[in-house]
Amino acid sequence: MMEVHIREYVVRIHILEIVGRLEAFTVGSLREEQTRLLASGERNFIVDLSQTAFIDSAGMSALVSLLKQARNAEGDVVLVKPTDPAAYRILTLTRFDQVFVMADTLQEAIRQF
Repeated sequence: MMEVHIREYVVRIHILEIVGRLEAFTVGSLREEQTRLLASGERNFIVDLSQTAFIDSAGMSALVSLLKQARNAEGDVVLVKPTDPAAYRILTLTRFDQVFVMADTLQEAIRQF
């Protein structure tokens, strides 16, 4: 006798692409989107920083907040590494590369889920 069990896993992922500077003056719109998505039950996110030129402490705070809230909802956040060396250096100096799952490309980030 044989049994066949089939399971399908579908993971909904929202991609937040940050183009330009992620700083105190611009982070408000990111926080608004995070709040809206989390309130609607979303919990898996990719933050594409490949086109981000600068990240300050307010931007990093928004990323940490998203990570905490996603993980509390049993989800996760994957970051796509900035291609700008200065922006990437900020993430490594603050050890974000040890807290977040980081991917080189968007496709690689999608495969993390």
